[in-house]
Amino acid sequence: MQIGFCTDPATLASLPFRPECDFIEGHVVNFLTPEAPDADFAPRAAALAACGYPMPAANVLLPAALKCSGPAIDYARLDRYAHTVFRRCKEIGMTYIVFGSAGARMVPEGFSLNAAFEQYVDILRQFAPLAEENGVTIVVEPLNRGECNLVNTILEGAEAVRRANCNSVKLLVDLFHMLRNGESPDDILKVGPLIRHAHLAENKDRAAPGINGENFRPFLRALRKVGYNDRLALEPTWTDLPNQLAPALKELRRQLTDAGY
Repeated sequence: MQIGFCTDPATLASLPFRPECDFIEGHVVNFLTPEAPDADFAPRAAALAACGYPMPAANVLLPAALKCSGPAIDYARLDRYAHTVFRRCKEIGMTYIVFGSAGARMVPEGFSLNAAFEQYVDILRQFAPLAEENGVTIVVEPLNRGECNLVNTILEGAEAVRRANCNSVKLLVDLFHMLRNGESPDDILKVGPLIRHAHLAENKDRAAPGINGENFRPFLRALRKVGYNDRLALEPTWTDLPNQLAPALKELRRQLTDAGY
């Protein structure tokens, strides 16, 4: 299993040590800056090239104001935005884009959840050819019910992937969101062939592994059972990154070993 964490090259450069990890995961809105000119993105791409780590994935595909559900979807803006995202992915060698985006996905009060789900699937279909053309896979990220009201569980995420029915649309499993929802590790066994990426943080305070003693082993064993052995990114709320990162990576590797990796 390749282990990484969510950050950007500037934050990485500020650390007093070189993290013992395999990759970093970026942020679409803040790092790829899809609505900024190419000249503004160029220094970010250069910083990534110089940092010494690959960035195979980025999360938060859409800003909150660029809605993908409800009565006010700007499909033309979404199309322009997606063209830039996937083109820049190809330029820097990024192959996975995480479609979580709680604010953009949140269904407005009074709007049909079923209709919103159909809208989300339609937008996955809209983005899929652009992603595939640039060698990118979109991974649907289910978000816990406290953060969003659309596509909350991995079973719902799998349904969106199946409904989209595109080679470039797959599933992300986030153990934090699963824990927060009370989902069972056995649900992973039902969606195994669709999984292409994974995130992790403790349930309490969205803390880094080891802070509150969260046991991820049942979920990790389920991932191993379905044959998932690609990438797992730490995505906690860091309160002291320089002092928390190394112990978190160590604890995660310990639990991965216990789970059979």
